Amino acid sequence: MRRFDETLHRGYRQSFDIQSVLFEDKTEHQHLLIFETPELGRVMTLDGIVQVTERDEFVYHEMMAHVPLFALAAPKEVLIIGGGDGGVLREALRHRGLERVTMVELDRTVIDLSREYMPAISAGAFDDARTDLVIGDGLDYVATSQRRFDVIIVDSTDPIGPGEVLFTEKFYADCKRCLKPSGIVATQNGVPFFQPDEVTHTYRRMGRAFAAPGFYVIAMPTYVGGFMTLGWGCDEPERADTPLETLTARFRDAGLTMRYYTPELHRAAFALPQYVRDLMV
Repeated sequence: MRRFDETLHRGYRQSFDIQSVLFEDKTEHQHLLIFETPELGRVMTLDGIVQVTERDEFVYHEMMAHVPLFALAAPKEVLIIGGGDGGVLREALRHRGLERVTMVELDRTVIDLSREYMPAISAGAFDDARTDLVIGDGLDYVATSQRRFDVIIVDSTDPIGPGEVLFTEKFYADCKRCLKPSGIVATQNGVPFFQPDEVTHTYRRMGRAFAAPGFYVIAMPTYVGGFMTLGWGCDEPERADTPLETLTARFRDAGLTMRYYTPELHRAAFALPQYVRDLMV
């Protein structure tokens, strides 16, 4: 049986058994591979790095979307940068009070192939009337847009290749400009045990734009190496410390059923391990 070896860090890798290759080609921006596995369902990789698997995608997508959204009383406008598989879009649109979710994705092929080979991840989200899909560069979008959002979610690759520009001081400053005064930005920020510099760099760069930068953590099986950090930027420290009673009421009123997210876990996710806190300098 063919295997896919993902070299994650120096001297460390994970391996997947491949039952069949569904698609493999070089898009305009990156090498894209989708394959079937016996345990994780279908898997998408970009430039040799696992992006999403059918079996555990709910962990990442629920926490990327619902933590910032439930931290606000009544968000109306959301911007997603990246996220071509449609999972974050799917979860955001579950909030009935949202009026529009704008998604800016650089690589149209990622969207098309995700819809063809992994349709359950987007679950029809691209056809929702509230979805405003923009094919373009998220960096340029936040630098030029005149719109203001309650939440910006940056579902990017790691800071190499096309995703590198989405970890810069200028990008965070432009996100801040595109947020409403109480707005929140949430970002993908790697596995701190093996990628400690990402935490330190993001904390410093985001801290130049936001009064209350920080992180929350999730346990994502296929992003191996311990906790994964998600970046958090806003100007109101209390947004990362929303009372449990408030979260519980908002969650109840939303009428949603989750597989990972709970109000209790929402609060607990901001309780960082000491080794992560030590990197926030």
